[in-house]
Amino acid sequence: MLSLVHITKRFGALVANDDISLSLARGEVLALLGENGAGKSTLVSILFGHYRADEGAIEIDGAPLPPGEPAAALAAGIGMVHQHFTLADNLSVLDNVTIGTEPLWRPAARRGAARRKLVDKAARFGLAVDPDARVATLSVGERQRVEILKALYRGARVLILDEPTAVLTPQESESLFATLKQFVREGLAVIFISHKLDEVLAVADRIAVLRAGRLVAERAAAQTTKAELAALMVGRELAPPPARSERAPGARVLELTDVANGGHGRAALQGATLSVHGGEIVAVAGVAGNGQGALAQLLFGLARPVRGRIALHGADYPATPRALAAAGVARVPEDRRREGSVGEFSLAENGALERLRTPRFTRAGLLRRGEMRRFGAQLAADYDVRGGALGAPVRLLSGGNLQKLILGRALSAMAPAGRPRLIVVDQPTWGLDVGAVAAIHARLLAAREAGDAVLLISEDLDEIFALADRIAVINHGRIVETRAAREWTLAELGLAMAERRAA
Repeated sequence: MLSLVHITKRFGALVANDDISLSLARGEVLALLGENGAGKSTLVSILFGHYRADEGAIEIDGAPLPPGEPAAALAAGIGMVHQHFTLADNLSVLDNVTIGTEPLWRPAARRGAARRKLVDKAARFGLAVDPDARVATLSVGERQRVEILKALYRGARVLILDEPTAVLTPQESESLFATLKQFVREGLAVIFISHKLDEVLAVADRIAVLRAGRLVAERAAAQTTKAELAALMVGRELAPPPARSERAPGARVLELTDVANGGHGRAALQGATLSVHGGEIVAVAGVAGNGQGALAQLLFGLARPVRGRIALHGADYPATPRALAAAGVARVPEDRRREGSVGEFSLAENGALERLRTPRFTRAGLLRRGEMRRFGAQLAADYDVRGGALGAPVRLLSGGNLQKLILGRALSAMAPAGRPRLIVVDQPTWGLDVGAVAAIHARLLAAREAGDAVLLISEDLDEIFALADRIAVINHGRIVETRAAREWTLAELGLAMAERRAA
């Protein structure tokens, strides 16, 4: 059905895709694996017409696909569902699905026919959704169904799914997998991009592994293992995760008591009560958009509560990012590019950003750039940050390497003498490959072993169970239940996250 033949794409001296040839048959699910920066996004962007390959060609049903033309890709039946949804919250499901599908010269939209077509597609593929519902009122899983229906409505025969389960509960993921099986029965073909190897092995018929822009392996899913795939992705055997010791938690480091941020709706913090002690990792689990972002903004010093109290070591929580940095609070934001770094600044400059006013990096009002470079080099070595010179802008780093830099900068902060640090990490491994995930998990567990208090905000339940001592569920802005991690099952956690509550 689809052939990519000798695809090569260069960005200056960087070869993002190096002579890649792949095929896809009707009724087949092909998983695309690789480290961050391996070339997956570039390859599917070429397929969808966002980029034009420097060399090579694409054929669909034996006919050449015009390069660099998204309209041609759509007309040929190629659809893409991005990891971050592209829906208009203020419009209905029907409007989101049909927008852009009718010619401008038509005097009136054919809504009746469009509704019938949408309802037929939804029933045929098991994608139940109300055509008249406003997208803002939908759950994350329902929004993803709308994105898939948008592609199917336009006649997609090849569907590209980019990290499709990153923000789904286990139950929503199972529903998605059932839909993929229906796609296969209907003869559609799917390219499935994911870093979750268990999912890949469960869903895919065939797996293609990219490394440093080259296709290094293809495997039948039934004839490979997680260990082999991980080694193929990173080019080496991964060390087993460090053991987490059983230990009694230390003194209370962070305490939230009935905290609200004054917002409205599901994403606002409505009254959160939670504590984190030294020597433990407390994970906040929830479906995206249930108050996690508001919680992170408060703990990063970017907002203040309108009700309740936040305490650090028993005193009022510092109210600004500068005060938090001075207090030794380590912060790793969700958006590593927009909030965690300055893209045009160098690795060395980003490494020193939070402590520019300290004597180490400033003397007599002047920056000590030599010391900044030494510190940046040490961070890069200690945290295995690859792919950029010390003086190069960090926008050139892959997501995984940038995240390791931000984590290294955060964990280099020192708490006041005799007190454990508070480390707040928001979606620390979102979209990262297995090698980067393993490195970041090892660092967080090491901080726990050293007695630090770690608050982990994550939508990855595998990550939560791998790291957390206690798990708190956030739903419509409230911490609805907190238990020791061993007292939760995956199914119970998914149900607690998904349960609908009044805002």
